[in-house]
Amino acid sequence: MSSGTSSTPPPPTPRTPRTVTARRLPLAGVLRPNRPSDIWFKPATSVVASAAIPNLTLLALGRLDLMMYTMAGSFCALYGHNLPYAARARALAGVVLGMWLSVAVALVAASFLSSAVALVAIGALLAAAQKTLCDATRIGPPGHLIFTFISSASLFAPQSIGQVPGHLALTLGAGAVAWIVGMAPVLVRPHGPERRATARALNAAAAYAERPGHAPARGAAAAAVHAAWQSLLATGARSAARRALERLVVRAEVAIAAPGDTDAAQLRAWAAGLRGTGAVPRPARVAGMDDELLGVEAELVGGGAPSLWRRIGPGSPLLPVALRTFVGCALAGYASLALGIGRPYWALVTAASLYQANVTLTWNRGVQRVVGNLAGVLVFAAVVPLAHLAPLALVLCCMAFSFGAEALITRNYWLGSLCVTPMALLVTEFARFQEPAELITDRVVDTLVGAVLGVVAAVIVTNRRAGDHIEKALTGVDTARENAERTLATAAPGATALETARRSLVAALVELRTATDTAAGEWWQRALPEERVVAAERSGHRTLAATVRRQAPATARPVVADTGDTAADPSGAREDRF
Repeated sequence: MSSGTSSTPPPPTPRTPRTVTARRLPLAGVLRPNRPSDIWFKPATSVVASAAIPNLTLLALGRLDLMMYTMAGSFCALYGHNLPYAARARALAGVVLGMWLSVAVALVAASFLSSAVALVAIGALLAAAQKTLCDATRIGPPGHLIFTFISSASLFAPQSIGQVPGHLALTLGAGAVAWIVGMAPVLVRPHGPERRATARALNAAAAYAERPGHAPARGAAAAAVHAAWQSLLATGARSAARRALERLVVRAEVAIAAPGDTDAAQLRAWAAGLRGTGAVPRPARVAGMDDELLGVEAELVGGGAPSLWRRIGPGSPLLPVALRTFVGCALAGYASLALGIGRPYWALVTAASLYQANVTLTWNRGVQRVVGNLAGVLVFAAVVPLAHLAPLALVLCCMAFSFGAEALITRNYWLGSLCVTPMALLVTEFARFQEPAELITDRVVDTLVGAVLGVVAAVIVTNRRAGDHIEKALTGVDTARENAERTLATAAPGATALETARRSLVAALVELRTATDTAAGEWWQRALPEERVVAAERSGHRTLAATVRRQAPATARPVVADTGDTAADPSGAREDRF
């Protein structure tokens, strides 16, 4: 989405050359720490809070051997922290249900099957399904990894069918606690996620205005603006608070379009004004802003994102990644069995954790995983004597590592693994204390096996469909926009043909966004046509605005008060940091 004053579509841009090259697999910078997420404390504190109630209850009852099942539900608190609360409620409910189903399949399989070969196959299938569904629903970090970790461990846990209902009840109960913890901040800051997303867009646009022409800064700003629109569209009703935030996002878009005419300090001041619970800053009206907002609102009303089946059905670019996941997990699990390792699910989970949008990122994750796990087993060796002092010490160590993992993982995945690895090893101690040397050896071998075979599978199974989907989506947007403009010129207000054309354009724009997000960064493909995507979205939204005015000229225009540039209430409380 971009803002401007002219309604004339931009001239066609030549298609991106079809030359396909393979990117080099890097080493430099793979382990370099990044800046922490601005909400790193939210999932960290949420997972500790959601785990404390069931864990301490089991400790009091002397049943720490059941903690694996409650942890499955507690880990659901890691999801959805960037979503507005209306969307978060639905997303967290879906996460809890997905976790419950994953554990159910794993426990039933463990009850009836004794063949490790069959269990590895089921684990690989579950990992591929979890990866595909998490990518298709765009649930966000930590993605499929938590589901795969829990379901794979459950597959190899001794189980009888009579125990399954009770264990599933524990998972569901802990998941309900996680849902409550995840939704609790709505009582204090009901518009917090949207305000944070808008502030990120303003700050990213300011960074680009300070370095006009810098491609990475422009890409980061465009991504932040897109994420802000997605957050605002997910809030549901178009309230006064959302309209005020929309105007700020449009100002960020204007800054990206004309960085030389932008006051970066003003953008940062507006972003600072969004902290806490004070009044939302209200910039002066910008020419063309109403067209942009109306186009966005038309997209919301017009049908939203494509169905789940369209995202994962035949021809989906997600399917090659699902195949990568299945092949890599199966190879890793069977290699671990061949080496005589008693816990092949560690190799399976290692392979599953690698798969990102492309081979280059998968390689990066593999390096980070190996380094983090090898360092993590040293941390485990240092901590295990303390954890063995008493059951309470074991519980507290696990909770401390779960906090540390979320606190560090946004800096770099290998830093998070410093805590994830000892936590995963300590989880195996809940049923009975084990020999640390054996646990460490198994973990190191399975990490190396899973990482090597996971990357091999990613190289073997390519995903060249992703770039083709962008070309198809661009063609679809051009066709739908031209059809809407022709219909607009000839159809009467309220005509069925105009409504059909508008909905077709909405669907095409959503498909373009989906294709662009999926294709970003795939290894074997041509360069992405970013400028064509931006131009297509801009002209498409303006056409949407025109069709809505034709259909409902008296009521379509959004009401946005023009109060001028004002600062947010300085007394607004600054939000606690995650």
